[in-house]
Amino acid sequence: MSSLNSSWIDDPAVLRARLPVAPCRIGLDTEFIRERTFWPQLALVQIAIETADGIEVLLVDPLAPGIPDVLRPMLADPAILKIMHSASEDLVAFGHACGAVPAPLFDTQIAAALAGIGAGMGYQRLVQDTLGIALAKGETRSDWLRRPLSATQLEYAVDDVAHLFALHDALAAKLDDLERADWLAEDCARLVATAGNMEGERWPQLGGRAGLFLDADAQRRLARLLRWREQYARQHDRPRSWILDNELATLLARDPPADMDGLQRRLDAHPKAPRKLGTAIWQALTTELPDESEMPIARAEEPDRKQLKRLQQAVAERSAALGLPDGVLASRKWLEPLVEGADWPGALSGWRRGQLEPVLAPLLERVGEPAPGSV
Repeated sequence: MSSLNSSWIDDPAVLRARLPVAPCRIGLDTEFIRERTFWPQLALVQIAIETADGIEVLLVDPLAPGIPDVLRPMLADPAILKIMHSASEDLVAFGHACGAVPAPLFDTQIAAALAGIGAGMGYQRLVQDTLGIALAKGETRSDWLRRPLSATQLEYAVDDVAHLFALHDALAAKLDDLERADWLAEDCARLVATAGNMEGERWPQLGGRAGLFLDADAQRRLARLLRWREQYARQHDRPRSWILDNELATLLARDPPADMDGLQRRLDAHPKAPRKLGTAIWQALTTELPDESEMPIARAEEPDRKQLKRLQQAVAERSAALGLPDGVLASRKWLEPLVEGADWPGALSGWRRGQLEPVLAPLLERVGEPAPGSV
């Protein structure tokens, strides 16, 4: 690797002076804490830049006043490629703290999957397998909000971006050889869009199994409660479970109290209940959503297992032919809507649909036939 220097920066003027004027790419990472808040608390920003002398890592303190304002234009600059690894939560942290989600993005974890190297690979292993460099472990559970940071914390933080340029070069070359650069761009753009969604899931009740066993009216009540919880958690920066846990939300949706007094008695009797939020919970429980008539109703019945097995086998065969790790092309969760007759979900749009529709469309027409190998 070329020479490497690092600097601690907690002054906006110094950061502005140290950032290159028009880089074509930067390496980027964060350290954050997300234990007692809804939003990740941005505690450190690592920026790798290329200089005439090699690579320089700027260790930037986002807790210092004015620093997020300096970072924002760089994060939003469409001419600067942001190279990151497993970036989903880092993107959310940047969006909340700096008001900009880094884009365009080259996520080295996604790139490794699409290049056939491995799915969900950690940074240390990817550096080892791709570059032959062994990185030290540790510090992942450190208190990154403390000041000053220790020497071992700073060393760990530098390592997290020091090899991103080399990874980008190696992975981009593989993807170009495989003609999959567009696949990566599409997946990274979807990740950025998801991180920039400030509203949360439209139908949060579909994310867990509890809602499957509620009747339609109860599912609507659960959707109301979970949407309210999401908005409240985001506005007050508290974990969702601290506002209203899933168990209590499901109980209230299944067997709603008759009036506000009944709700308050329920809350007083529940050890984890937000007793002071009774009025807000009652209003959420009893107020129809503006788009409630469009809400899909979850069904407790399992999807056609034989049909699902056909699709999974076809996906596995296509993945093997493409040299993709299991789960990258399509998961069971993505396939279930197809079995139930729904249109292709967003996760299967774009390049995935292009690869899968020719092999899955004929199978989707064969409902009721026995699965291959079954008796």
